[in-house]
Amino acid sequence: MNRRAFIRQSTLLASGLPLFHIGRSWGVSPSSKIKHASIGVANMGLNDIQAFSRHPSFELTAVADVDSNALQPIREMFPQVRVYRDWRELLSSEEDLDTLNVATPDHTHAAISVTAMNKGLHVYCQKPLAQNLYETRRMSEIAAEKGIKTQMGIQFASSFYERLAVNFLRDGHIGAIKEIHVFSHKQYGDAEIIPKRGDPIPANLDWDLWCGNIEPVAYLDGYYHPFEWRKRLKFGTGCLGDMGCHLLSTAFRSLNLNSPISITSSGLAPNKDNFAVNESYQFVYKGNHLTEGNKLPLYWTNGLYLPPKELASLVGGELPDQGSIFVGTEGVLLVPHMALPVAYPREKFASYRFPRLEPRNHYFEFLDAVIDNEQNPVADFASYAGNLTESVLLGGIASRFPNTRLDWDGLALKFTNNPEANSYIRRIYRPGWEVEGLS
Repeated sequence: MNRRAFIRQSTLLASGLPLFHIGRSWGVSPSSKIKHASIGVANMGLNDIQAFSRHPSFELTAVADVDSNALQPIREMFPQVRVYRDWRELLSSEEDLDTLNVATPDHTHAAISVTAMNKGLHVYCQKPLAQNLYETRRMSEIAAEKGIKTQMGIQFASSFYERLAVNFLRDGHIGAIKEIHVFSHKQYGDAEIIPKRGDPIPANLDWDLWCGNIEPVAYLDGYYHPFEWRKRLKFGTGCLGDMGCHLLSTAFRSLNLNSPISITSSGLAPNKDNFAVNESYQFVYKGNHLTEGNKLPLYWTNGLYLPPKELASLVGGELPDQGSIFVGTEGVLLVPHMALPVAYPREKFASYRFPRLEPRNHYFEFLDAVIDNEQNPVADFASYAGNLTESVLLGGIASRFPNTRLDWDGLALKFTNNPEANSYIRRIYRPGWEVEGLS
């Protein structure tokens, strides 16, 4: 435990207060270790566990995964860990947990996170926070109501690259921001509909548990598990949902963005089963002292859709695969994904040198916040990650109504000019999977 936590523990011991108050008042157990559980241990789940395990106060206590093949590496790395198939059984059986990370397909994020927060656990959840707007809003509200420490898994938000871009923009080096273009080469969609067949379920996979709170569908080999679910309307959030929380973060943090006023999709609509392969959106946000006017347009494109050629000419003619471009009244900033930002025109900023920043660990920040119970993590649900996730999910709804402006009331969580669009804000869980605070 760090020095401040040690001092607090020493003070409580000297005062004669029972030891159990230490754990519940900070959110950590009376020992010096943070007892952690992971729901989902493959791919990003494994990455999260490995990153957390480098913290001196971390102890992996239990894990759950519907695929037994994913559990074997964890057993080898952490021989003492308790292993479950069903995350509900883990949360009902493990009484001494402090923290939990969620690295499952998008459609189960909210159910797991809210169940854990209802038990007083601090939660690290992969992006996007949830699969629909109602779930996302409730995750933010419950975290705030219960004083839970939270962090969304947008680790790039703690990188030098985003932080340098945020500081540069806030300092006004390119003047007031007129518009933003965010882009990704990725294509998380599928022009075909679901094949009319069912494949044998492999012995290592509990398919009913994988479907979770959604009515089970026929298993199709390679079509959902372990990766392709991102393309499916029932389970994923498309390219905008997958990459938007990373790529929009610079704009949100530097310009203090909140809910958009409106969203318009100019790309192809999804079919009845899958997101479109190529997507294009215009979000309009309220302007502020950092923007040129009282409205700020933000454009998203992915796949074969690209920012306008004239925009690329402002930043040297070539664009990276993913990133964002901020057009200001006095210059332009290119922010490649996971690379140093570059300001244009180059001759104007030739002498500019980025400041030296202290390194920041996205995973350690979450654990340290749990220990200290003071500062909230940089991507906590209530004040940051919820708003960011809501924007990317709004794009997914707008895609169903191409070339139609949807006016959005963020406070009321509803579209004001399209009742049909409101039907996509919330989903009813299948019987037996209801969660207190969500159902």
